[in-house]
Amino acid sequence: MTHAMLKGSNVPLQATTVRAVLRWAPGQGVPDIDASALLLGPDDRVRSDEDFVFYNQPRHPSGQVWRLGKKRVADGLTDTIQTDLSGVEPSVGRILLIASADGVTFDRVRSLRILLHDATAADAEPLAYFDVKPETGQETALICGELYRRGEGWKFRALGEGYSNGLRGLATDFGISVDESEGMDDPTSAPRPEAATGTPAHPAPAQPTSAQPTSAQPTSAQPTSARSTPAASAQSTPAPPVVGPGQPTTVQPVPDVSRPLPPEQPAGVPAQPAYGYPQQPPTTQPAYGYPQPAGRPDHGYPQAPAAGVTGAQSGYGYPPPVTGAPDPDFRLPPQGPQFVGR
Repeated sequence: MTHAMLKGSNVPLQATTVRAVLRWAPGQGVPDIDASALLLGPDDRVRSDEDFVFYNQPRHPSGQVWRLGKKRVADGLTDTIQTDLSGVEPSVGRILLIASADGVTFDRVRSLRILLHDATAADAEPLAYFDVKPETGQETALICGELYRRGEGWKFRALGEGYSNGLRGLATDFGISVDESEGMDDPTSAPRPEAATGTPAHPAPAQPTSAQPTSAQPTSAQPTSARSTPAASAQSTPAPPVVGPGQPTTVQPVPDVSRPLPPEQPAGVPAQPAYGYPQQPPTTQPAYGYPQPAGRPDHGYPQAPAAGVTGAQSGYGYPPPVTGAPDPDFRLPPQGPQFVGR
């Protein structure tokens, strides 16, 4: 049977291991909720900072109280604290179950509820639940409930007490040491693991600097002037030849070795023209489409008579030019009947 609890009510617990689940409805502008626990001694204060179980210290040194972490369920988001009540040290009389928001007030949180389950009974109904409602809405940390000893057993009480100064102020009230000047001992000053983004899980290896030479880059201790490359030898100018006795005194010019020399032509063979340069017209055969020499008529065009020559041949298909009087003996060839006059 599930107990629907009101603020200040309590219920006895028969289970030895209980799971306290904080559940809320996500949405735009809704803060992220974190579950934590404080283990209090006989004087209602922590015995040391190790009695604070939260996101940066998720497990108590005794191993009896630990944080399970957040989950997304059908009804919203959850964060859970689990406690083995049978193994809790006798000096611990109360365990506070806390909900905190990261710098955002609880008036933006919807449907905040704490549910108590028997951790040994899988898929069983919750033992009890309590709908937590802030009193002013300006709280940034809430004590939702507490597990406390009663004789030889344990009970759960619904509280709903709020703090406007957040998880840090709540922890300070119960004896957690916080260094106000530097914050070095503040257990809540470290970033939450769920909210940290963009931080690598492992540090990147150190990159080599100028003081750490690598095999890929020569350093000042490795001389590079003695090394020669083909490009350097090709650009260097060779020394002029030494003129000794019996040799001509005229020094031949040194060829430029930066560019390759053309292949030598064999003796008696005329040099071939360079590719892409204009060619000289041959003397025996004219280029196609250019004017023909005067000694050979163009195909299909009338030819002009040569100077001092009569009876020159005309062009192909054209009548010969008339050079004198018509022949009196010229007669037309026989014609067909269609041309005979009537």
